[in-house]
Amino acid sequence: MSTLFEAAGLDQAVPRPLADRLRPEALGQVVGQDHLVGPDGALTRMLASGGLGSLILWGPPGTGKTTVARLLAGETDLAFEQLSAIFSGVQDLKKVFETARQRRLSGQGTLLFIDEIHRFNRAQQDSFLPVMEDGTIVLVGATTENPSFELNAALLSRAQVLVFRRLDAAAIEDLLRRAEAVEGRTLPLDDDARQALIGMADGDGRAALTLTEELFRAARAGEAFDVAGLSEVVQRRAPIYDKGQDGHYNLISALHKSVRGSDPDAALYYLARMFSAGEDPLYIARRVVRMAVEDIGLADPQALVIANAAKEAYDFLGSPEGELAIAQAVVYAATAPKSNAAYVAFKGAMAAAREHGSLLPPKHILNAPTKLMKAEGYGAGYEYDHDAEEGFSGQDYFPDEMPRQTFYDPPERGFEREIRKRLDYWAKRRKPRD
Repeated sequence: MSTLFEAAGLDQAVPRPLADRLRPEALGQVVGQDHLVGPDGALTRMLASGGLGSLILWGPPGTGKTTVARLLAGETDLAFEQLSAIFSGVQDLKKVFETARQRRLSGQGTLLFIDEIHRFNRAQQDSFLPVMEDGTIVLVGATTENPSFELNAALLSRAQVLVFRRLDAAAIEDLLRRAEAVEGRTLPLDDDARQALIGMADGDGRAALTLTEELFRAARAGEAFDVAGLSEVVQRRAPIYDKGQDGHYNLISALHKSVRGSDPDAALYYLARMFSAGEDPLYIARRVVRMAVEDIGLADPQALVIANAAKEAYDFLGSPEGELAIAQAVVYAATAPKSNAAYVAFKGAMAAAREHGSLLPPKHILNAPTKLMKAEGYGAGYEYDHDAEEGFSGQDYFPDEMPRQTFYDPPERGFEREIRKRLDYWAKRRKPRD
């Protein structure tokens, strides 16, 4: 298997990490991303069309983003340039752009791979726009953060976002078998410990291979570790999940439904199970935040505040002290009044937005900064609610072409009981449409 080490003429006796030795040499060897590199994958179809546009690769660590970027350069005969947004600045970008321009004059394009692209500020992101538009570079950026929040709209409009998925158990198992083939020996684990190792990787292929390498180094001839031995060797707590790998999902589902069902004792039990299994506390904290907005909502707005505070407390304290803050948030969420009215309302609004398309808001609520817009009736007839009786003008805010709809229908529970009263009162005072 040829490698970058061989291409550079480096001494093959130099020890190389297992993850590097197993680095795929073709897109078809990338595991866990069949929706991108499989026979009908998005990248496969893109390459078959004969062209490659700029891309944003979004997904968790260890899912193959950097590897895919390198392979794309080879598949398209583009020169490969790589920068990390953590260590690079505007001057580095200018040098790469100038090199790409010179290379383009000789007939070769450049694939510029930017790792952690979300770390670049707005000005740095904007610097890509002209060289993307004139074809100087094909930009491939990798990020673990949501591009919608972290990248400029102008940059996103010029690149396709491809989502990389965390590796499932089958993909991690595939990596372990490849590692065994390269090492020429079986992983020194019994069946239960092998499943525990897959759980420890938590969808991260690089982490799985790093753990595997630790085990190969630690095992004596003929030795096979059980779950306890595995934990001792890699100094991590092994997940106490079943062999079918459903434990992770079963327990988080049980925790969520116990909170939704207002059973704090069951919720604490499943929380303790997950902590004992070595689950990432921040993963649990994120799920508690979701519970607060999905299942409690405005029935108790304080639930979201407490859930976020628990996450911050864990960030500040770490384990094990910070886990108590998460437990407190779970108890609060489980004992809070429940409502999914805001959740249902948002889904209904999203469906209406898709159905009705890009309708213009009514002109009376649009700003009119120019004479032309004023002449077109923008802002005409708008009533400032703060000047109206009881701070409510009763005007209609839906587009003229769209019938008024009700998405948010709060139940008479918790704080939403008061919201219900306000909505009913406002509904009586709202002006009818002409």
